[in-house]
Amino acid sequence: MMISVTCPGLPANWINGWLAAVGATVLDSRIRLHWTKGGSPVAVLSAELADPVGALAEAWPDRKSVEDLPIAEHWKNAASLERKVSVEAFVQRARAARSHSGSWALSSTLTDLHVDKNGEVAHAPFDPAGPGPIKWLHHRLIKVHDHVAPSVEHLGKALAGRTSRVKDNGLGFDITRLGSLGDSSGKWVNPVVEVLAFFGLAILPLRGKGADERTDPSSRTGAIQRGWLPHGRGFRFCWPAWSHWLDQFGIDALMDTWTPDNRSTWRQMGVHAGWRIQPYKARGTSDPTRAFASERL
Repeated sequence: MMISVTCPGLPANWINGWLAAVGATVLDSRIRLHWTKGGSPVAVLSAELADPVGALAEAWPDRKSVEDLPIAEHWKNAASLERKVSVEAFVQRARAARSHSGSWALSSTLTDLHVDKNGEVAHAPFDPAGPGPIKWLHHRLIKVHDHVAPSVEHLGKALAGRTSRVKDNGLGFDITRLGSLGDSSGKWVNPVVEVLAFFGLAILPLRGKGADERTDPSSRTGAIQRGWLPHGRGFRFCWPAWSHWLDQFGIDALMDTWTPDNRSTWRQMGVHAGWRIQPYKARGTSDPTRAFASERL
């Protein structure tokens, strides 16, 4: 018997909500994900013979396991990872992380399959630079993780959209964390959603074409993270909502086969809606803010 929980706090048209719902399936292999139909789909988490919220509480990572992710600035005996990562530092880290259960955190944020003219490896779009001294995604994850009390009650309220936000920058994806131009109150995020969204990156590896601008100055195609498709002069992330109950690997397969532009195939894949990222437009060259809104396809 499958036990299901509908999660109004994880709407599909919110990139953080979508990533967080996917992240739940990454944290616990028992959890399945599908989306309600209608104008505003929301996540439905299911598990066989288990409360999915309880399963999530059991699987919630503690501080030690979050600190031990291979994208930490200092990790084991490998070279440290600054914001600007040399090929040599990346290679050391990749070798050390190969057998680590969180090795995906490295391959979903960095790749040496595109190297710039300074000999630095590429960052994923979902690894934006942070404000001030908090420039590393791992730092931001630890900060927001500290706000979460992983009880069934607390997680349940967050998934239902009934918890208060905390003052924090979060991972840097969520456009709803930003106030208006006249609002000086700072940035506010849902910490449970932020942590889950990080684990959703597990199905979004970063790849490149093996280009090295040091030896081939014309190779400026960059690196591409899964789901980021050509749009205009750049790339935009596209994501679907589906009706089938999928685990992490089912979602992984769907992201490989779903073609946003080919609407005739959506129905046979169980997809009933899709969205495309709309990046935050900086207010000037000195504005470091990064955030993503959405546009329905």
